[in-house]
Amino acid sequence: QVQLVESGGGLVQPGGSLRLSCAASGSIFSINSMGWFRQAPGKQRELVATLTSGGSTNYADSVKGRFTISRDSAKNLVYLQMNALNPEDAAVYYCYANIKRTVLGPDFHYWGQGTQVTVSS
Repeated sequence: QVQLVESGGGLVQPGGSLRLSCAASGSIFSINSMGWFRQAPGKQRELVATLTSGGSTNYADSVKGRFTISRDSAKNLVYLQMNALNPEDAAVYYCYANIKRTVLGPDFHYWGQGTQVTVSS
């Protein structure tokens, strides 16, 4: 029983900023990694950024230097700070987590419900 709840999406002007949040809750032993994906209409879902439990990060080339992924491990929270937004960033953004629920159990993959980001004047 694990769920991911996202917030922070909305409408922003080109060049503006938004901060997305994702909270993981339920039966969690440890979180191996968390990240953000996005999908625009008519396009494939793509990886935006990931963060492992060891602190390693990875970003899509299109967002490097503009987006920052971070975490609050004590609260099982992950954030995506998005700066200098452009119309190509408009999409539904999904939170992802790879979670171990028990010490001996397997890893599970979880997805949030998605939050809409619109970039327009």
